[in-house]
Amino acid sequence: MSSGASPSAVDQAEPSHRVMQQAAEWYALLSSEDVIDGDRKRWRAWLDDDPAHRNAWRRLEAIRRRFEPLQSTPDPRRTSDELLDANKRVNQRRTVLKSIVGLVGTGVLGWAAWRHTRLPLMVSAWQADHHTITGETRRLQLADGSRIWLNTATALQQRFDTRMRGLQLLSGEILVETASDPSRPFTVETPYGRLRALGTRFTVRLYPEHTLLAVYEGAVEILTREGANVTLNAGHQTRFTAATPGIIEPADPAREAWIRGVLVAKDITLREMVEELRRYRNGHLGLAPEVADLRVFGSFPLADTDTALDLLAAALPVRIQRTLPWWVSIEAAE
Repeated sequence: MSSGASPSAVDQAEPSHRVMQQAAEWYALLSSEDVIDGDRKRWRAWLDDDPAHRNAWRRLEAIRRRFEPLQSTPDPRRTSDELLDANKRVNQRRTVLKSIVGLVGTGVLGWAAWRHTRLPLMVSAWQADHHTITGETRRLQLADGSRIWLNTATALQQRFDTRMRGLQLLSGEILVETASDPSRPFTVETPYGRLRALGTRFTVRLYPEHTLLAVYEGAVEILTREGANVTLNAGHQTRFTAATPGIIEPADPAREAWIRGVLVAKDITLREMVEELRRYRNGHLGLAPEVADLRVFGSFPLADTDTALDLLAAALPVRIQRTLPWWVSIEAAE
Protein backbone atom coordinates (compact mmCIF):
# COMPACT_ATOMS: atom_id res chain seq x y z
CA MET A 1 0.00 0.00 0.00
CA SER A 2 1.45 3.36 -0.95
CA SER A 3 1.83 5.96 1.75
CA GLY A 4 -0.62 8.85 1.45
CA ALA A 5 -3.02 7.01 -0.87
CA SER A 6 -6.59 8.07 -0.34
CA PRO A 7 -9.01 5.35 0.86
CA SER A 8 -11.13 3.80 -1.88
CA ALA A 9 -14.87 3.36 -1.83
CA VAL A 10 -14.29 -0.25 -0.73
CA ASP A 11 -12.18 0.96 2.20
CA GLN A 12 -15.04 3.20 3.32
CA ALA A 13 -17.87 0.67 2.81
CA GLU A 14 -19.37 -1.28 5.68
CA PRO A 15 -17.66 -4.69 5.75
CA SER A 16 -19.84 -7.76 5.43
CA HIS A 17 -20.66 -9.83 8.49
CA ARG A 18 -18.52 -12.66 7.12
CA VAL A 19 -15.44 -10.46 6.71
CA MET A 20 -15.91 -8.85 10.12
CA GLN A 21 -16.12 -12.29 11.69
CA GLN A 22 -12.95 -13.35 9.88
CA ALA A 23 -11.17 -10.31 11.32
CA ALA A 24 -12.29 -11.24 14.83
CA GLU A 25 -11.11 -14.82 14.39
CA TRP A 26 -7.71 -13.60 13.18
CA TYR A 27 -7.47 -11.31 16.19
CA ALA A 28 -8.34 -14.13 18.58
CA LEU A 29 -5.64 -16.31 17.00
CA LEU A 30 -2.97 -13.61 17.02
CA SER A 31 -3.73 -12.86 20.67
CA SER A 32 -3.45 -16.48 21.77
CA GLU A 33 -0.42 -18.17 23.28
CA ASP A 34 -0.42 -20.71 20.45
CA VAL A 35 0.25 -18.20 17.66
CA ILE A 36 3.29 -18.92 15.48
CA ASP A 37 5.14 -16.95 12.81
CA GLY A 38 3.29 -18.82 10.09
CA ASP A 39 -0.04 -17.57 11.50
CA ARG A 40 1.19 -13.98 11.36
CA LYS A 41 2.30 -14.42 7.75
CA ARG A 42 -1.08 -15.86 6.78
CA TRP A 43 -2.81 -12.98 8.56
CA ARG A 44 -0.72 -10.43 6.66
CA ALA A 45 -1.58 -12.20 3.41
CA TRP A 46 -5.28 -12.09 4.31
CA LEU A 47 -5.01 -8.42 5.25
CA ASP A 48 -3.34 -7.51 1.93
CA ASP A 49 -5.64 -9.66 -0.17
CA ASP A 50 -8.67 -7.35 -0.15
CA PRO A 51 -9.36 -3.71 0.84
CA ALA A 52 -12.47 -5.00 2.65
CA HIS A 53 -10.18 -7.02 4.91
CA ARG A 54 -8.17 -3.92 5.81
CA ASN A 55 -11.38 -2.00 6.43
CA ALA A 56 -12.69 -4.74 8.73
CA TRP A 57 -9.40 -4.88 10.62
CA ARG A 58 -9.41 -1.10 11.07
CA ARG A 59 -12.92 -1.25 12.53
CA LEU A 60 -11.99 -4.12 14.81
CA GLU A 61 -8.99 -2.12 16.04
CA ALA A 62 -11.26 0.84 16.81
CA ILE A 63 -13.49 -1.37 18.94
CA ARG A 64 -10.51 -3.01 20.63
CA ARG A 65 -9.04 0.36 21.59
CA ARG A 66 -12.23 1.23 23.44
CA PHE A 67 -12.21 -1.94 25.52
CA GLU A 68 -8.55 -2.89 25.79
CA PRO A 69 -6.72 0.44 26.02
CA LEU A 70 -3.69 -1.06 27.74
CA GLN A 71 -3.26 -4.08 25.49
CA SER A 72 -0.99 -3.86 22.46
CA THR A 73 -2.11 -4.98 19.03
CA PRO A 74 -1.27 -8.56 17.95
CA ASP A 75 1.38 -7.19 15.58
CA PRO A 76 3.26 -4.03 16.57
CA ARG A 77 3.68 -3.08 12.91
CA ARG A 78 0.94 -0.81 11.58
CA THR A 79 -1.42 -2.91 9.52
CA SER A 80 -2.26 -0.22 7.00
CA ASP A 81 -1.82 3.44 6.14
CA GLU A 82 -5.53 3.90 6.77
CA LEU A 83 -5.12 2.89 10.41
CA LEU A 84 -2.43 5.53 10.94
CA ASP A 85 -4.50 8.18 9.18
CA ALA A 86 -7.56 7.25 11.23
CA ASN A 87 -5.60 7.66 14.46
CA LYS A 88 -4.39 11.10 13.37
CA ARG A 89 -7.93 12.20 12.56
CA VAL A 90 -9.21 10.97 15.93
CA ASN A 91 -6.48 12.86 17.80
CA GLN A 92 -7.19 16.03 15.84
CA ARG A 93 -10.90 15.80 16.63
CA ARG A 94 -10.15 15.22 20.31
CA THR A 95 -7.98 18.34 20.42
CA VAL A 96 -10.69 20.44 18.80
CA LEU A 97 -13.39 19.07 21.09
CA LYS A 98 -11.33 19.71 24.21
CA SER A 99 -10.94 23.32 23.11
CA ILE A 100 -14.67 23.64 22.56
CA VAL A 101 -15.38 22.13 25.98
CA GLY A 102 -13.14 24.74 27.56
CA LEU A 103 -15.13 27.50 25.92
CA VAL A 104 -18.41 26.06 27.08
CA GLY A 105 -17.12 25.61 30.59
CA THR A 106 -16.08 29.25 30.82
CA GLY A 107 -19.39 30.52 29.54
CA VAL A 108 -18.18 31.83 26.17
CA LEU A 109 -20.77 29.65 24.49
CA GLY A 110 -24.21 30.03 26.08
CA TRP A 111 -27.56 28.29 25.95
CA ALA A 112 -28.62 30.16 22.81
CA ALA A 113 -25.62 28.86 20.89
CA TRP A 114 -26.37 25.32 21.97
CA ARG A 115 -29.94 25.59 20.73
CA HIS A 116 -29.09 26.22 17.10
CA THR A 117 -26.09 24.04 16.38
CA ARG A 118 -24.95 20.40 16.57
CA LEU A 119 -22.38 21.37 19.20
CA PRO A 120 -24.28 19.54 21.98
CA LEU A 121 -23.81 16.24 20.17
CA MET A 122 -20.05 16.78 20.18
CA VAL A 123 -19.52 17.74 23.81
CA SER A 124 -22.30 15.90 25.63
CA ALA A 125 -19.93 13.36 27.16
CA TRP A 126 -18.12 16.16 29.01
CA GLN A 127 -20.70 18.85 29.62
CA ALA A 128 -24.16 17.30 30.03
CA ASP A 129 -26.01 18.11 33.25
CA HIS A 130 -27.32 14.54 33.28
CA HIS A 131 -26.00 11.56 31.38
CA THR A 132 -25.89 7.77 31.30
CA ILE A 133 -23.28 5.41 29.94
CA THR A 134 -23.92 2.47 27.63
CA GLY A 135 -26.23 -0.02 29.33
CA GLU A 136 -27.27 2.36 32.11
CA THR A 137 -30.72 3.88 32.74
CA ARG A 138 -31.49 6.49 35.37
CA ARG A 139 -34.50 8.20 36.93
CA LEU A 140 -34.44 11.87 37.95
CA GLN A 141 -36.82 13.93 40.06
CA LEU A 142 -36.63 17.55 38.93
CA ALA A 143 -37.12 20.56 41.20
CA ASP A 144 -40.65 21.20 39.90
CA GLY A 145 -41.75 17.61 40.61
CA SER A 146 -41.41 16.38 37.02
CA ARG A 147 -39.85 12.96 36.55
CA ILE A 148 -37.36 12.06 33.83
CA TRP A 149 -35.96 8.66 32.87
CA LEU A 150 -32.72 8.58 30.87
CA ASN A 151 -32.17 5.58 28.62
CA THR A 152 -28.80 4.11 27.68
CA ALA A 153 -26.05 6.45 26.42
CA THR A 154 -28.16 9.57 26.94
CA ALA A 155 -27.02 13.13 27.56
CA LEU A 156 -29.34 15.90 28.71
CA GLN A 157 -28.96 19.60 29.44
CA GLN A 158 -31.32 21.31 31.88
CA ARG A 159 -32.31 24.95 32.25
CA PHE A 160 -34.95 25.86 34.82
CA ASP A 161 -35.55 29.46 35.82
CA THR A 162 -38.43 31.73 36.82
CA ARG A 163 -39.82 31.82 33.26
CA MET A 164 -39.21 28.40 31.76
CA ARG A 165 -38.51 24.73 32.33
CA GLY A 166 -36.25 23.62 29.51
CA LEU A 167 -34.45 20.40 28.62
CA GLN A 168 -32.20 19.75 25.66
CA LEU A 169 -31.67 16.18 24.49
CA LEU A 170 -28.13 15.88 23.21
CA SER A 171 -28.09 12.12 22.61
CA GLY A 172 -30.11 9.02 23.43
CA GLU A 173 -33.67 8.86 24.73
CA ILE A 174 -35.77 10.16 27.63
CA LEU A 175 -39.20 9.53 29.08
CA VAL A 176 -40.84 12.58 30.65
CA GLU A 177 -43.68 12.91 33.16
CA THR A 178 -44.33 16.62 33.59
CA ALA A 179 -45.57 18.27 36.77
CA SER A 180 -48.16 21.04 36.52
CA ASP A 181 -46.82 24.60 36.52
CA PRO A 182 -49.03 26.90 34.39
CA SER A 183 -46.66 29.86 34.77
CA ARG A 184 -43.67 28.06 33.23
CA PRO A 185 -43.89 26.05 30.01
CA PHE A 186 -42.06 22.71 29.88
CA THR A 187 -40.03 22.25 26.69
CA VAL A 188 -37.65 19.69 25.24
CA GLU A 189 -35.31 20.67 22.43
CA THR A 190 -33.47 18.49 19.93
CA PRO A 191 -31.48 19.53 16.83
CA TYR A 192 -34.71 19.16 14.82
CA GLY A 193 -37.10 21.28 16.83
CA ARG A 194 -38.78 22.17 20.11
CA LEU A 195 -41.43 20.18 21.96
CA ARG A 196 -43.86 21.87 24.37
CA ALA A 197 -45.54 19.54 26.85
CA LEU A 198 -49.25 20.11 27.47
CA GLY A 199 -49.49 18.21 30.77
CA THR A 200 -48.26 14.86 29.63
CA ARG A 201 -46.14 11.69 29.57
CA PHE A 202 -44.00 11.11 26.49
CA THR A 203 -40.74 9.72 25.16
CA VAL A 204 -38.21 11.49 22.95
CA ARG A 205 -35.48 9.59 21.10
CA LEU A 206 -32.79 11.25 19.03
CA TYR A 207 -31.70 9.62 15.78
CA PRO A 208 -29.00 10.94 13.42
CA GLU A 209 -31.53 12.31 10.92
CA HIS A 210 -34.72 12.83 12.95
CA THR A 211 -36.39 12.80 16.38
CA LEU A 212 -38.96 10.21 17.43
CA LEU A 213 -41.71 11.54 19.71
CA ALA A 214 -44.28 9.18 21.26
CA VAL A 215 -47.06 10.57 23.49
CA TYR A 216 -48.74 8.31 26.08
CA GLU A 217 -50.73 10.85 28.12
CA GLY A 218 -51.86 14.40 27.39
CA ALA A 219 -50.43 16.09 24.29
CA VAL A 220 -47.19 17.59 22.98
CA GLU A 221 -46.82 20.47 20.54
CA ILE A 222 -44.04 20.15 17.95
CA LEU A 223 -42.36 23.17 16.41
CA THR A 224 -39.75 22.05 13.90
CA ARG A 225 -36.54 23.99 13.38
CA GLU A 226 -37.92 25.40 10.10
CA GLY A 227 -41.24 26.48 11.63
CA ALA A 228 -43.70 23.66 10.91
CA ASN A 229 -46.16 23.08 13.76
CA VAL A 230 -48.40 20.22 14.88
CA THR A 231 -49.87 18.91 18.14
CA LEU A 232 -49.52 15.21 18.89
CA ASN A 233 -52.17 13.68 21.16
CA ALA A 234 -51.93 10.68 23.47
CA GLY A 235 -51.58 7.33 21.75
CA HIS A 236 -49.65 8.68 18.76
CA GLN A 237 -46.07 9.07 17.62
CA THR A 238 -44.16 10.72 14.80
CA ARG A 239 -40.62 11.07 13.47
CA PHE A 240 -39.96 14.72 12.77
CA THR A 241 -37.09 16.43 10.99
CA ALA A 242 -36.06 20.06 10.95
CA ALA A 243 -38.47 20.60 8.04
CA THR A 244 -41.54 18.48 8.71
CA PRO A 245 -43.43 16.95 11.66
CA GLY A 246 -43.65 13.61 9.85
CA ILE A 247 -46.38 10.99 9.53
CA ILE A 248 -48.50 10.47 12.65
CA GLU A 249 -48.82 6.80 13.67
CA PRO A 250 -50.17 4.82 16.64
CA ALA A 251 -47.70 4.77 19.54
CA ASP A 252 -46.54 1.39 20.82
CA PRO A 253 -46.89 1.25 24.64
CA ALA A 254 -44.24 -1.51 24.70
CA ARG A 255 -41.61 1.12 23.87
CA GLU A 256 -41.92 2.40 27.44
CA ALA A 257 -40.73 -0.93 28.87
CA TRP A 258 -37.09 0.14 28.91
CA ILE A 259 -37.69 2.18 32.08
CA ARG A 260 -38.37 -1.20 33.76
CA GLY A 261 -35.23 -2.74 32.25
CA VAL A 262 -37.13 -4.78 29.68
CA LEU A 263 -37.11 -4.94 25.88
CA VAL A 264 -40.49 -6.13 24.65
CA ALA A 265 -40.40 -7.70 21.18
CA LYS A 266 -43.79 -7.93 19.50
CA ASP A 267 -43.26 -9.66 16.15
CA ILE A 268 -40.14 -7.74 15.17
CA THR A 269 -37.25 -8.98 13.05
CA LEU A 270 -34.08 -10.27 14.64
CA ARG A 271 -32.33 -7.41 12.83
CA GLU A 272 -34.49 -4.89 14.71
CA MET A 273 -33.92 -6.76 17.95
CA VAL A 274 -30.16 -6.68 17.52
CA GLU A 275 -30.21 -2.97 16.70
CA GLU A 276 -31.88 -2.35 20.05
CA LEU A 277 -29.56 -4.66 21.99
CA ARG A 278 -26.53 -2.91 20.52
CA ARG A 279 -27.58 0.26 22.31
CA TYR A 280 -27.09 -1.49 25.66
CA ARG A 281 -23.86 -3.38 24.95
CA ASN A 282 -20.22 -2.44 24.75
CA GLY A 283 -18.31 -4.07 21.95
CA HIS A 284 -19.37 -5.64 18.67
CA LEU A 285 -22.65 -7.52 18.25
CA GLY A 286 -22.77 -9.05 14.78
CA LEU A 287 -25.67 -10.67 12.98
CA ALA A 288 -25.45 -13.17 10.14
CA PRO A 289 -27.66 -11.95 7.26
CA GLU A 290 -29.26 -15.36 6.74
CA VAL A 291 -31.02 -15.13 10.13
CA ALA A 292 -31.69 -11.38 10.21
CA ASP A 293 -35.33 -11.69 9.13
CA LEU A 294 -36.38 -14.24 11.76
CA ARG A 295 -39.33 -12.98 13.81
CA VAL A 296 -38.89 -12.35 17.53
CA PHE A 297 -41.50 -12.40 20.31
CA GLY A 298 -41.06 -12.04 24.07
CA SER A 299 -39.49 -9.96 26.82
CA PHE A 300 -35.73 -9.66 27.27
CA PRO A 301 -33.61 -8.14 30.05
CA LEU A 302 -31.70 -5.02 29.09
CA ALA A 303 -29.47 -5.02 32.16
CA ASP A 304 -28.03 -8.40 31.13
CA THR A 305 -27.79 -8.56 27.36
CA ASP A 306 -25.80 -11.80 27.48
CA THR A 307 -28.85 -13.46 29.04
CA ALA A 308 -31.02 -11.81 26.39
CA LEU A 309 -28.81 -13.37 23.70
CA ASP A 310 -29.04 -16.80 25.35
CA LEU A 311 -32.84 -16.47 25.41
CA LEU A 312 -32.79 -15.69 21.69
CA ALA A 313 -30.69 -18.78 21.04
CA ALA A 314 -33.17 -20.89 23.01
CA ALA A 315 -36.15 -19.56 21.06
CA LEU A 316 -34.74 -19.30 17.52
CA PRO A 317 -32.59 -21.47 15.22
CA VAL A 318 -29.48 -19.43 16.02
CA ARG A 319 -26.31 -19.82 18.05
CA ILE A 320 -24.30 -17.21 19.92
CA GLN A 321 -20.64 -17.16 18.94
CA ARG A 322 -18.44 -15.40 21.50
CA THR A 323 -15.17 -15.02 19.60
CA LEU A 324 -13.75 -12.46 22.04
CA PRO A 325 -15.11 -10.96 25.28
CA TRP A 326 -16.00 -7.83 23.31
CA TRP A 327 -16.91 -9.53 20.02
CA VAL A 328 -20.12 -11.56 19.84
CA SER A 329 -22.06 -12.71 16.79
CA ILE A 330 -25.43 -14.31 16.18
CA GLU A 331 -25.08 -17.10 13.61
CA ALA A 332 -27.38 -19.69 12.06
CA ALA A 333 -27.63 -22.83 14.19
CA GLU A 334 -25.57 -25.69 12.83
